[in-house]
Amino acid sequence: MRNSGLAVVGRETETAEIIRRVGADRSHSDVLIVTGDPGAGKSTLLDLAAERARGAGGRVLRAVGSESEAHLGFAGLHQMLRPVLGEAEGLPSRQRSALRAVLGLEEYAETPDALLVGLAVLTLLSDLAETSPLLVVVDDAQWIDRGSLDVLSFVARRMDSEPVTLLVGVRTADALPGFDKGYERLELGPLDAEAANRLLDRQPAPPTGRTRVRILEEAAGNPLALVELAHATAIRRHPEDSGVEGPLPVTDRLERIFVGHAADLPEPTRRILLLLAAADAADAQAAAVGLPETDDEAWVPADRAGLVRQDGSGISFRHPLVRSAVYHAASFEERRRAHLALAELLREEPDRRAWHLAAATVRPDQDVSAALQQTADRARRRGGFAAAAAAQERAAELSPRREDRARLLTEAAATAVFTGQLGWVEHLAAAVRECTDDQALLGKAALATGQLMSLGPHHTAAFARLMRVADEAADARSPLVLDALAAAAVVRYYSGEESQQRQIQSLLSRLPDDAAGAALHVWVLAVSDPSSAGASLAPVLPGLIAEAKGDAGRLTALAIVAWLLDQTTLAARTFDEAFDQWQARGPLPDGLGCAAGWTLLEQGRWAGARSVAAEISAVASAAGLDHAEACAQALDATVLALLGESADARRRAAQALTLVDPLESRSVAVFARRALGLAAVADGDYDTAYAQFRSAFTDDGDPVHYHVSYTVLAELAAAAVRRGRQEDAAELLERSARRLGTGISARLTALLDRGRALLAEPEHAEPYFQAALADDTGEQWPFERAQTRLDYGEWLRRRRRIAEARPLLSAALETFQRLGARPWIERAKAELRAAGIEAAGSVVPSAFTELSPQQQQIVQLAARGLTNREIGEKLFLSPRTVGSHLYRVFPKLGITARSQLRDVVEGTLSGAGAPI
Repeated sequence: MRNSGLAVVGRETETAEIIRRVGADRSHSDVLIVTGDPGAGKSTLLDLAAERARGAGGRVLRAVGSESEAHLGFAGLHQMLRPVLGEAEGLPSRQRSALRAVLGLEEYAETPDALLVGLAVLTLLSDLAETSPLLVVVDDAQWIDRGSLDVLSFVARRMDSEPVTLLVGVRTADALPGFDKGYERLELGPLDAEAANRLLDRQPAPPTGRTRVRILEEAAGNPLALVELAHATAIRRHPEDSGVEGPLPVTDRLERIFVGHAADLPEPTRRILLLLAAADAADAQAAAVGLPETDDEAWVPADRAGLVRQDGSGISFRHPLVRSAVYHAASFEERRRAHLALAELLREEPDRRAWHLAAATVRPDQDVSAALQQTADRARRRGGFAAAAAAQERAAELSPRREDRARLLTEAAATAVFTGQLGWVEHLAAAVRECTDDQALLGKAALATGQLMSLGPHHTAAFARLMRVADEAADARSPLVLDALAAAAVVRYYSGEESQQRQIQSLLSRLPDDAAGAALHVWVLAVSDPSSAGASLAPVLPGLIAEAKGDAGRLTALAIVAWLLDQTTLAARTFDEAFDQWQARGPLPDGLGCAAGWTLLEQGRWAGARSVAAEISAVASAAGLDHAEACAQALDATVLALLGESADARRRAAQALTLVDPLESRSVAVFARRALGLAAVADGDYDTAYAQFRSAFTDDGDPVHYHVSYTVLAELAAAAVRRGRQEDAAELLERSARRLGTGISARLTALLDRGRALLAEPEHAEPYFQAALADDTGEQWPFERAQTRLDYGEWLRRRRRIAEARPLLSAALETFQRLGARPWIERAKAELRAAGIEAAGSVVPSAFTELSPQQQQIVQLAARGLTNREIGEKLFLSPRTVGSHLYRVFPKLGITARSQLRDVVEGTLSGAGAPI
């Protein structure tokens, strides 16, 4: 075809980079984002990559976005995987069913788990790459539907050692959720003067003189513009006759050129071009062969004009701008007839048919609106929330009845929450306000906005929105009041603002008892004020969890309540049960999503905590939810500090603090400051440690955050002792104890007793140490328990009670080694040496703790006898990646066979609890 090499001229560096990416050495995965303006040559470079990969014996999967497909859920994924759907039959049954469900190939009882769909695609790509390297090319990604983008983003983050290369082409000005951070980018800028002239010289009729100068000026270094302007002037007498009216943006100039080309074509050709322009990628070929007027001869003039190309997959436009030009140059009536023809052709494709009918409709039409509602239902069941919300919004526009429009817009707002696009949700809520005064619908739309706002950084505004909904619902005696209060309680936790608790409690106290809302009532109490609610809720919590069996959503909420009440073992068990059943409702983290990670951290499952942090961080970053990302960064910073990775911990904590306003997000601020304090302790910098821990309280000694601040009391006491600040710390600790009152959790009781022991005069310390260790429930917080044993052992040694000190110090060392808490390992070893014992340096535990969190999880699961595929399902990794990790860790652990893993784990991690 003409212009096959247009992007190669002047793109020598970029071409070399692309070739390198798809070279023969495919021992690892690779992701590259190719960006540039329309006509810069992205598609040509991606075509070159595909040809190169095939020539080297590799396999290629492709998807090309189009504007008309952006609202069809998982259309891009279906396009990419269509050639290999037969090979997907070899996937594990749950993965295969989830994948087939989102592609609309089979029914699924529940909304498919978004993570399970991502894992299915990851496993499939890994399987495809077993025999030869795999290249995945996604072009015009700005028009790929959001559901497909989320899956591709999931896969890109987990390919690891897979021999898979992912090349993504996107226009420079367009955001690409999930790919906007952390990936290399290849920017295709304008060609320089020398390259632009070389490209003109390669044209069949190279322009000269004033014409050449004009073309160079108009094209501004855009390769496609150079070629098309040269072509346009070659078939006309003067460049002024080329149809280019300056000054115009390059894209507009190109579209006018293509419109001019199309205007000269015979009527049958123009008609079939419009059909092709109106068609989606999946139905384009049906349009090309399914209508009487689309005989082969009709395509010839369009081919000669350089508007279309024919390859192995059929006929397509040479560039998206050609399609846009052809479509928008037609009159509405012409476009309407084209869409109606396609709708008739696609009677067996109800979703595509519905959108074509909608495109052909300008006035309310109940039948078309109903078809779009059915499309939305199907998309939502498959987890395509952006597609569902778009269909609901269009269905509302076409609904003849005002009340139906309001209802559909409200449903669209609730659905759009799961896309993370706050601007869209606010737009839909505003549309609801414009077409109804129904308080129930207005409340639901406002609630949707507030729920999404709560995941962002502006908690004052989010709380005000949610309480307004709650107040209005209470006045109307609507059950929506508890939903709004539940969301407001989450905001209250994030912000830590005391006045918000008073507003919640005031409204909650006015509500009548309602058995149906009991679970939400418990949630609001626990989240907004756990220290007051703990005594009454803790005894009934196990029963509530037992009643919730089989309901993953309720189990997750109750697990969070258990964590807030310091029922850590119960929380971990409930999170695990919920995780096994969970069917993800969307790609966004739920309120207090990091609670699962904090639970794992407190229980000593640090690798699992880091995995939770990584997942939430990636999802939140892709959705632009700064507060959720900050929570995850603070969690990861804390684990890193405990592991002794202080520099990385400080970096993560600092990032968390930059993502939020500390006065709007006190929970994140205190969590991050606690991590910074622990990192300072790891470095032996107790001045900084004291300052960071002390910042969890105001100058007057009140907690900055009603839940998180109290967790630093013992650390504050330990740092105060080393810096001579015992008096201030003791006063703050006792003030906190009075504020907490009676009935506080066993964990806080132990932390207070440890703090008192450290701050007491030496002769008065022992009863507090003994009290801190007296309750066996303290074993569910192994690191904190080991710290107390270390402190007590140190106190005993200094009192020359060596025989009593040694068991405590040895137990503390064993826990620190098991957890990999290197700074505390060294301190415990030093204390043991001072007690006359040289601690044996166990090679295997040290080697295990040197593994990455993910590798530790893999080793523990493999030791339990799980296969690579089963491990992959649990950790959302491909079997190949699991195998690659095991291959690399065997030498580090000093073993040669999988059968030895059980002995390694049992010998070094006894008492660690469940690994996942």
